[in-house]
Amino acid sequence: MGKKVTVVGAGFYGSTTAQRLAEYDIFDEVVLTDIVEGKPEGIALDMNQSRTIEGFETKVVGATTDADGGGYDKTAGSDVIVITAGLPRKPGMSRMDLLEVNAKIVRGVTENLVKHSPNAVIIVVSNPLDEMTALAQLASGFPKNRVLGQAGMLDTARFTNFVAEELQVPVASVTTLTLGSHGDTMVPVPSQSSVDGKPLADLLPADKVEELVTKTRNGGAEIVALLKTGSAYYAPSAAAARMAKAVAEDSGAVLPVCAWVDGEYGISGVYLGVNAEIGAEGVKKVVETPLTEGELANLKEAAEAVRAKQADVADL
Repeated sequence: MGKKVTVVGAGFYGSTTAQRLAEYDIFDEVVLTDIVEGKPEGIALDMNQSRTIEGFETKVVGATTDADGGGYDKTAGSDVIVITAGLPRKPGMSRMDLLEVNAKIVRGVTENLVKHSPNAVIIVVSNPLDEMTALAQLASGFPKNRVLGQAGMLDTARFTNFVAEELQVPVASVTTLTLGSHGDTMVPVPSQSSVDGKPLADLLPADKVEELVTKTRNGGAEIVALLKTGSAYYAPSAAAARMAKAVAEDSGAVLPVCAWVDGEYGISGVYLGVNAEIGAEGVKKVVETPLTEGELANLKEAAEAVRAKQADVADL
């Protein structure tokens, strides 16, 4: 205990993340902020009343904030900040369609947050993820290891789930991995995927593996199309909360995240989905995973695609 985490954005994603973090019972305080007056305070009151039922002591604090910095004083001294603020996708929208509108939101909240929590680790989940992670680092002025994005954990969870469903096995028996960008240049890694230690390629034909890879890449869009008025938040919030937990506990857990890559895989100077060791300072190190020639080529292609887009956010 003794740790403090702030979750920015009290929509479905943010509020569910705050609930998961509170129920971990490893923080003294979870602060939930939003620009909708009264919303975060109401959600916090509701969550606090669940403490005796679920058996956790973490206090949830709601704070209405504004673009001029009002309300952000309640976030002061946060060890971890999770930024979920921004518009969600609608059916037919790509993550990149959200770039300009969410860039303004993410820049504004980041600048206000770091005034009160200069030593925090920032976890970005706003879309388009890779670009918003790069923007948050620029806006904060933090060292690049202290700003990371949530993408690979979610995409890997989707890949794992699809494999488990296809083979009718427990999800706990499946290991998968996705790297690259959170979008069209996502790079699922079948060569590092297995079931009970058996290579996925020994259990499924190549065309079926490719089908599951495609399904993983389109996993978010499938949910958006079904919901019609929102996007996924149960699995995404689980991923973001687990990342925040790894930071708070300085666990050293190796997780697939969006991190600054500087020489690993022969790639430099870009935020990209990779395996990384996570601790109190954010990314302790990028962990290079053995890849096939094709997977490495796809990862380098993804790096160049997101590099061009990340260069554009500096002016947003």
